[in-house]
Amino acid sequence: MTDRDPSPGPDRGADEAVPTLVEPVMVAAFEGWNDAGEAASTALEHLELTWDATPLASIDPEDYYDFQVTRPHVRLAGGVTRRIEWQTTRLSVAQLPGTDRHVVLVNGIEPNLRWRSFCRELLGHVERLGVTKVITLGALLTDTPHTRPTPVTGTSYDTASASEMRVEPASYQGPTGIVGVFQNACVEAGVPAVSFWAAVPHYVSQARVPKAAVALLHRIEEVLDVEVPLGGLPEQAEEWERTVSEMAEADDEVREYVRQLEEQAEADATDADTLSKASGDEIAADFERYLRRRGTGGAAGG
Repeated sequence: MTDRDPSPGPDRGADEAVPTLVEPVMVAAFEGWNDAGEAASTALEHLELTWDATPLASIDPEDYYDFQVTRPHVRLAGGVTRRIEWQTTRLSVAQLPGTDRHVVLVNGIEPNLRWRSFCRELLGHVERLGVTKVITLGALLTDTPHTRPTPVTGTSYDTASASEMRVEPASYQGPTGIVGVFQNACVEAGVPAVSFWAAVPHYVSQARVPKAAVALLHRIEEVLDVEVPLGGLPEQAEEWERTVSEMAEADDEVREYVRQLEEQAEADATDADTLSKASGDEIAADFERYLRRRGTGGAAGG
């Protein structure tokens, strides 16, 4: 778990001058139930580092966290004096590379208490900063094989936006976490909100899954129409897949189970391909966006 803002006091930044942001989009991820394989939190932390985000504000943890569950950390200062670092949800801001637009990053922990009040406080930042859209990231355990591309499903605030952002409709119904609650609060407040969920193989859920984090970053890249440098994550994802494959090969039962999942994934992909074919215009538009993000310019046809 990452170290959070050490201040246990009131929300920092609430009384400071509101920064002038251009078409800011908020991207949020929360550790805990919504973060299988630490995929969402890994993706969010990668964005903070890659875009050199500047700290903006932090949520006072007193009202929202059970400190017997989300414990503060004790640190040595100068080898003598100890200080307490309170883990909480924090906000930072960055300018999207190659644009004049901004992104507000919410690196959070799922609260233990008062979820509706927590969401209202986050919505206060949305309103104060003039956020135009909210993107939440999550990851859930599924029966997807680790050897196939990580599926990313999602939900959106209306049918048109779902089509525009190519959100695959999620069929899940059941208990939800703070990601689902916050997205719903945004929609009820009139703020466009979309949520992306990466599928993490349930048989390797205990370990950090960089492959799922990469899949989420690709969706962020598409929605924001900017390049997201992945750094060492692709290599980490390849190493993760190799390690899991070696473990699966060493167990006959697991190996057979993975083979069955692969067959089902191939069948599902065939069905989806039959139902929906991308048009030539859609392919050309995707390619032009890809070139534009990487600064190469020009149309697909040269």
